[in-house]
Amino acid sequence: MKSKILFIISVLFGLLFINSGLNKFFNYMPLPEDMSPEMLELFNAFTTIGWLMPLIAIVEIIAGILVMFKPTRALGAIMLFPILVGILLLHLLNEPSGLLMAIVFFALDIWFLFESRNKLKPLFNK
Repeated sequence: MKSKILFIISVLFGLLFINSGLNKFFNYMPLPEDMSPEMLELFNAFTTIGWLMPLIAIVEIIAGILVMFKPTRALGAIMLFPILVGILLLHLLNEPSGLLMAIVFFALDIWFLFESRNKLKPLFNK
């Protein structure tokens, strides 16, 4: 039962990041209208750096695909970890209204890493 729940959540999690990455290329989801001026300024700064958003988008798409499948879930979770730290800090410091969602996504990524701990142990052995 636990493995089925993990599979379903990982597929939804992966699809979320695939969608997020594709949106960075095709802009089919508008920015929220109630976004604070500070957040708009921050997003404008991100888009001013021409290579940053496409790089994040590619990582989100690849990691989203990887996290959906058990053999590659650990690699996908590792790839998403720095992005999720950034999302968590962004909401913690600038937009607290999205903090709960960021915490949930971060916790899910930690769960995926924990469930893959046997694959990750060799990374920490001397």
